[in-house]
Amino acid sequence: MTPRFDLIGLVVDDMAATLAFYRRLGLDIPATADGEPHVEVELPGGLRIAWDTVATVKSFAPDWTPPSGGGHRVGLAFRCADPAEVDAVYAELTRDGYVGHKAPWDAFWGQRYAVLHDPDGNAVDLFAALAPSDS
Repeated sequence: MTPRFDLIGLVVDDMAATLAFYRRLGLDIPATADGEPHVEVELPGGLRIAWDTVATVKSFAPDWTPPSGGGHRVGLAFRCADPAEVDAVYAELTRDGYVGHKAPWDAFWGQRYAVLHDPDGNAVDLFAALAPSDS
């Protein structure tokens, strides 16, 4: 058997705050999950994303510490329908108190791009093609 990429796992300080952020980005996460130590959901296409509290991770890896030095734990990217949606989602989330890291800009690689931080400091990119694709 060949291993198959199946899950992205994130370590979180505050499960409820983190899940609220990802719900705002369209992930279907039940409200009952907010108090759980481990949560996972299946994404379109079958890939799963999971969140574990620091306490859960320390239960099997007692020496675990978060990265230091200004880096983030992981980076995720959410595709938007068009450049206007990148701007709107970024504006809405920063208005509601989430941390904007880099305001929307037109990237040289042909995308409208913006970067937020989730409640644990992970980079979360928003992007959309600047021009419609021919495909």
